[in-house]
Amino acid sequence: MASTEFVHSDYTVGWVCALPKEQTAATAMLDLIHPDLPKPATDHNTYTLRTVENHHVVIACLPKGKYGTNSAAIVATRMLDAFPSIKFSLMVGIGGGIPPKVRLGDIVVSTPTDQYPGFVQWDFGTAEKGGQFERKGALNNPPSALLSALAKLETTREMRRSQIPRYMDELATKWPALVAKYIKSDSLKDPLLYSTGLPDDRVRWPALLFMI
Repeated sequence: MASTEFVHSDYTVGWVCALPKEQTAATAMLDLIHPDLPKPATDHNTYTLRTVENHHVVIACLPKGKYGTNSAAIVATRMLDAFPSIKFSLMVGIGGGIPPKVRLGDIVVSTPTDQYPGFVQWDFGTAEKGGQFERKGALNNPPSALLSALAKLETTREMRRSQIPRYMDELATKWPALVAKYIKSDSLKDPLLYSTGLPDDRVRWPALLFMI
């Protein structure tokens, strides 16, 4: 438990999850646990407060059974009202409609490339015959602060290799009850992996695909 007393203005990163299992993974992977803070009676969000590195993070999940852009917008708006110092918010969760080369446990981070802004709102397009997707529009580029951090992450990844195995070992130590479901389980079999005949050592990674 964190000993420092935090206030609403200390939190600068918002994290929105659509599903409880996504919120579980997010909560388990972050560092210090913060006590809850008071909120207005009109704010129906439930917040989880954490620290990762030197960033104070607010996590909120969509209400159970409530999905879609409207619910996400309501949760994000209430979060920004309650925590006015948030600089940016991320929607992080399980990926769907992904290309076949992405496998169970892969972490996907979208970045701007050529004329593409880095991400496309899920309903900004239509599915056409033959599996083609026709885009009807796009969103703006991610904040410069995130793109700068991503550039540094790429450099660190090249020089030090992936730190994901260490993080997963730390998760297993801190939250042993999550090991069977989120780290290694006979139920975590990737049909794409086995259909290509690749080795199964990657099945150890978590069952969530994070889309940022």
